[in-house]
This record gives sequence, C-alpha cells and structure tokens, in this order.
Amino acid sequence: MAEDSRTPPQSPVPAAPGSGAIPPSLFQPLACYRRLLWRWLRINGEGCGLLAGGLVAYARALPPVGRGGWLLRRAAALAARGLDPALVALPFPVQLRLRLERLGPTYIKLGQIMAVREDMLPRVVTDELKNLFDQVPAAPFPAIRAVIEAELGQPLAALFAQVEEQPLGSASLAQVHRATTRAGQAVVIKVLKPGVRETVLADLVLLRLLGGVLNRLIPHYQPAAIIGEFRVYTVRELDLNSEADNGETFAAHFHDLPAIVFPRMMRELSSASVLTMEYLEGFKPGEPATFELEEAARTRVVKLGALAILRMLYRDGFFHADLHAGNLLILPGPEVRVGFVDLGMVGRFEDQTRRRLLYYYHALVNGDVEKAAWHLSGIADLGPGGNPAKFRRAVVELSRRFLLRARHGDFSIARLILKSMRLGSRYRMYFRVDLVLMVKALVTFEGVGRMVDPDLDVVALSRLYIGRIFREQFQVRRLARELWRNGPELLDLAGRLPELLARSSRALDRPDPAPTASPLVGLRGAILGAACVLGGVLILLQSDAWLLGGGLLLAGLWCHGRGG
Repeated sequence: MAEDSRTPPQSPVPAAPGSGAIPPSLFQPLACYRRLLWRWLRINGEGCGLLAGGLVAYARALPPVGRGGWLLRRAAALAARGLDPALVALPFPVQLRLRLERLGPTYIKLGQIMAVREDMLPRVVTDELKNLFDQVPAAPFPAIRAVIEAELGQPLAALFAQVEEQPLGSASLAQVHRATTRAGQAVVIKVLKPGVRETVLADLVLLRLLGGVLNRLIPHYQPAAIIGEFRVYTVRELDLNSEADNGETFAAHFHDLPAIVFPRMMRELSSASVLTMEYLEGFKPGEPATFELEEAARTRVVKLGALAILRMLYRDGFFHADLHAGNLLILPGPEVRVGFVDLGMVGRFEDQTRRRLLYYYHALVNGDVEKAAWHLSGIADLGPGGNPAKFRRAVVELSRRFLLRARHGDFSIARLILKSMRLGSRYRMYFRVDLVLMVKALVTFEGVGRMVDPDLDVVALSRLYIGRIFREQFQVRRLARELWRNGPELLDLAGRLPELLARSSRALDRPDPAPTASPLVGLRGAILGAACVLGGVLILLQSDAWLLGGGLLLAGLWCHGRGG
C-alpha cells in the first residue's frame, strides 16, 4: 500500500500544424473530469493511508500480552511497511490533521469545521484539529497582485497608493494585506488565493460522494450532515461579495450602538475574489495594551462584547460564526470601542429557532433547568431511535451538577451548553453546526471576558443582557409587527370561524363509539387562538386598555401556535 506522491499529469504539448495529430483542444471538455479523477486518486490515497495508520495506532495501543491481538498486530505490521515513515509512528489524531493539511485548502477548512463539532467527535480528535487554525503559508505577492489586477481591471498602482507585500494574515482560502487607497484611507485587502476556487469546487463534488459512503460506515458521527453543512459554509466563503454583504448587515443591526464597530466595505474596490474594507486601528484582547486601560474601560469592553454577542445570537439570529480572540479588536479613544473583523463565516437562525434558543438561554441563566432542557430538546433533530425524554432527563441532571459548582465560582455557561449537546449523540438527538458555532461564540465571550476582567461574573452579566432581549420580544410594537406579518392567515381563520364552529357542533352531536383522539383537539386551539387575537386587536385599536389587549393578543398567538 505504498503511498503515491507523484505530481499531477501535465497537459499535453499542442500538436504541430500538419502533423496529422488530433488537436488537444477537441478534448478540452474532458479536462475538468481529468482534474476530478486526479483529485479522487489523491484523496483515495490519503484516505487509505489514514485507515492503515489508524489500524497501526490501534494495534500499538493493544496490551502487550494475550493471543487475541496477534492477527491485528500482524496486519498492522504489514500495513506499516507501505506508509509514510514520517506519519506511521504518530497518534491517529495527528495523522488525521497532517493528511488534511496535505490535501489542501478544502480539507483544512473541513478539519476546522470538525474541530468545533465537540458534540459529535471524540475530544482527542477535536483538540488536535484545532491546530488547523494556525497560520497557513501565504501565496507569493506577484500571484496576489495578478489576482487583484485581473479582478478589478486596472494596474495595482492605479487602484492603491501603497500595498504591503507582507500579509497581515493568511488562511486556507484567502490572505489579507494592508494598503492605502489613492484618497489616503487605510484599508485591508482580502484576496482569494490563486486557483483555490477551482480546487475547492472540485473537492466539494467528491466530498458529497464521500459523505454518502461514510454515512453507511460510521452513521453515529453523522458524516454526511457534517460534510453537507461544510459545503454550504465553504461555497459562501468562496464569494467575497458575501462577506461584504455580511459586514453591511452587521452594521445595520448595530446602527444604534456606535461603540460596536464593523469595518466599512468598499464595493468600488471589491469583487468576488477581492474585498477591500476599512482598516480598524486597535489591538487584540490580551495584548499588553489591554492591561494598560483603566478599570472602567476594561469593564466597558467586557460589557460591549457580551451585549454584541448576545444580540447577534438571540435578537438578530445572525452572528459571527468564526469568533475567536484574533477576530476581536479593542479600539482605543475618548470612549473605548469594540470591533469585529473577518466576517466571511456567519451563522443564521430562522425566527422559530432563534426564539427557542432565547428561551433556552434565558431559562438556563435563571436556573430553570427543566424548562431549559425542554427548549434544548425542541431545537435538536431527532435521529432514528431517538429518545427526547431520556435526553431531557440527562440534561437536567447535568445542569444541576453544573449549578452546584457555580456556587463555588467554577461555572461556564458555554461548557454546560456544549456538554448538553454532546449528550445528544447518546440519545440520537443531533444539532446543526450553527448551534455548535453559537457555543463557540459563547466560549469566546467567556474566555475574552475573563482575560480582560478576571473577576467577571458571566451568569450575572448574561442575565442582565438576555433579560433585556427577552423583554423586547413582548413589546407592543414588536407584537404588532408579528401580527401584521401573520395577518392574512389570521384574517382567513377569522372569516372561517362560523364554518369551524358549525363543524365542531356537528362533531359534538355525533356519537363516537371508538375511544380515538378527538378531532377537536387542534380545532379548539385554532378557534380559541383566533378569537383571542381578534379580541386583543379590537381592544388595542379602539381603547387604551393596552394591558388587556396585549394579554389577549399573546394568549391568542400562543393558543394558535400550540393548536390547543
């Protein structure tokens, strides 16, 4: 099983005119398939090497005595002969990381997604894969210059007064350079590395096939789901216009809080492969300048960070999904501000999930573990053989143990949420990657907060801001917007009330010998909900009894949602 380290086949030399050879241009439609085949062979080679390396690592971990492992040891010894000597002696998680690095940007990104799936994968694997977040080698500047000029259609000197050749940072897909515009403004330029889009798109085709195979072999780890989520995130990151959209969306969501800053996007100097944005002058949390700030300024930094992250997650349902200390900035000035950068990877929650998460977090920080477990189970996807009731009981027990430790000051909300999600795989309850990235954002909030203020009370601060967001859900103006959005359905239900009442009356008069479920279970809730909603609206429109009208409106929406 010797591993193949040959270089990809080179394109054929064009045939000389009049030689009688068929011009290679006739075979150009097959070029993409040739590239795909070569990538498949490369991936297959690394995958077989990883399986063999896993066998060797497993055999090495067996006890030295006993006849049961003789055959495995013999097979491992044979497999080791064809493996790369630099890898064969390493632990399996290290082999996995190094082989992902060998396969290039797509698989480095896949490893980064796997690194945050602590709810599904073994801790020893996710801890090793976190090393993939380290600095990735940068592309040479002449290649970056060529991409910028080709994308923006002008020479670099005509676009920018100055561009630093040494990058500020380099990731698997892109790298960032500091620059100055012709107007004298300090900016950063994010550029996709040459050839990365074509390589990644080819890899994504193969990954879809690989996910189907792995799902049959190791369904417990949901590989197809992880790869599917990875494809969605990666395709977005290949278009830097998407990151520009994200930056403008964040700025709109926080327009009322100028102390929370996002870089301004410069569309005139951007494209799908080049993104130019404002340079934020600041320093990362934990740098020496952090501790030179006055205590009041450090407290302000922590509060701004907590407010920003909790609003992203539980009010807007649109959050920074690659949040770590390197993507946060403290911006000094008369009043210290907080900045967020690297906005290519975002998470999104639909309204129902966002509300359920809000109620879950609100119950958690207020110590209501039974209600918190109920909301968490409602967010999970139920797998074959799933058991929500046992999952809820396990989450309640875990939460109570954590709350007991909280009395001694040893408490992490993010760690509790992550451990609760990790229980899901035991009871076949699975969570989307968005939810795990949410936990990563909370881990960052806690870690950075305690770095800036070692005495930070995470629970008290969370209770303060989540309480505000929770109360906002029930403001009359917000409820009116919800009512207006669902108005057509409610009016249709109101118009059908006489018909529904007549049907229910006939159903009640008809004897039902079989002890089956009543057909009125859902109907009762719909009728009661519509009646309460209409009554609430009429009171709100025609009188000043806001409390009564709002109460009826809430009761109606609740009954209509639960169906009785």
